[in-house]
Amino acid sequence: MQRPPMRLSGPVLGSSEPLALAHFYSRLLGWPITDREAGTTGDAERGWAMIRSPSRELKLEFQYEPYFRPPVWPPVEGEQQMLIHLDIGVPELEAGVAWAVQAGATVAEHQPQEDVRVMRDPSGHIFCLFTDQR
Repeated sequence: MQRPPMRLSGPVLGSSEPLALAHFYSRLLGWPITDREAGTTGDAERGWAMIRSPSRELKLEFQYEPYFRPPVWPPVEGEQQMLIHLDIGVPELEAGVAWAVQAGATVAEHQPQEDVRVMRDPSGHIFCLFTDQR
């Protein structure tokens, strides 16, 4: 069988507050919220939302997960593990960190690399900022 055309457009992050998380990443990245749905109870915070890059090639979605637990960082055996993290390139690392903190992120205590900053979004997901010279 020949492989059909496929295109990865982006991940879906679970959260106990997906709309709030969508607003955070919208502000952080400058991507607009392009779609949202209320949850089954009509509570928008328990629904789903999506942001898209200006080129519309990439998206991030945020869905309600009632039993969401943020990952432990650094990893600890038997605790909630990080299943995915986002890498976000910035022209200047410290300016990127300052912007992320202003948007609502926190700097993780454990920093394993000098040229990368491990951050946490408001739901506790890990993302990394790194200098991107493109």
